[in-house]
Amino acid sequence: MSEQHVLPLDLSGKRALVCGASQGIGLAAAQQLAGLGAQVTLLARNLERLQAALATLPGEGHAVAVADFQDPADVMRATAEVLAAGDVHILVNNSGGPAGGPITEAQEDAFLATFNQHLINNQNLAKAVLPGMQRAGWGRIVNVISTSVKAPLAGLGVSNTIRGAVANWAKTWATEVAIHGITVNNVLPGATHTARLTSLAEAKAKAAGTTPEAVLAGMAAKVPAGRVGQPEEIGHAIAFLCSPAAGYISGINLPVDGGRTPSL
Repeated sequence: MSEQHVLPLDLSGKRALVCGASQGIGLAAAQQLAGLGAQVTLLARNLERLQAALATLPGEGHAVAVADFQDPADVMRATAEVLAAGDVHILVNNSGGPAGGPITEAQEDAFLATFNQHLINNQNLAKAVLPGMQRAGWGRIVNVISTSVKAPLAGLGVSNTIRGAVANWAKTWATEVAIHGITVNNVLPGATHTARLTSLAEAKAKAAGTTPEAVLAGMAAKVPAGRVGQPEEIGHAIAFLCSPAAGYISGINLPVDGGRTPSL
C-alpha cells in the first residue's frame, strides 16, 4: 500500500529497535514510536533500567535487549536475538558520547573506542536490519548525533571528529538505500536535559571553579529559545522522521536545538 493511503503518522505493524533506550533521548524516542503504534525493542546495557523504561511505553508487544555499546560483538549478539523474533523496520542509532576535552590532548584509544561505539555499531546494526527493510519495501534509520556536525563544539574534540564521520556515513547510506523505500536521517540535538549534559556541566564546573547550575545557565543563555531542550522534544523529531509522513525526507541533518546552531 502506498504511503499516501495510510495515516501519515501511523506506525502500526512496524517493529522498531531503539538504541540507548533506557533513559534520555533514546527512551523519549521509544515512547513516541510506541505511541504511534510501533512495537519497540529497547536496547541498552542496564537490564534494570531497561525494565523500568519498558513499563513507560504505551501499547503492547514491546521488549528489551541487553548489550554494551563499547563491545560491537555484544551488540550484534543482542541484535541477532531481536531479529530472530521478526524483521525490524525502524532503527534508531543512539549511544552516549565520549568524555569531553580538547582535541590537542586526546589519545588514540579515545578515537578508536568512540569510532567503534558509534560508527561501527551503526554500520553493523544497519546492515543487520537492511534485509528486513528491503523485504518490506519500507524502512527508517535515524541517527542521533550532535549539532557539532554543522559547527564543532568547544571542548569536545573526539566527539566532534567521530560525529562528523557518522553524519557522512549516514548520507552515503541514504543515497544507496532510497530505492528500497528506506530513509536515513540524522537528528542533531543541541543542549538537552540528559545524564550526559549533567556530566558535562559537572566537569566544566569543576574545571572553572563554579557550579553545574551556573554552567547550565550559561548554556541556556546561548540558545535563542532561552533554555535547554527536553528529551521528549528530540523524541518528537525522531518519531516524525520514522513516520510515513516523512517518506520523501532522506539524507538530512535536522538540528533540534532551539535555534543555537549558527549555520544553515
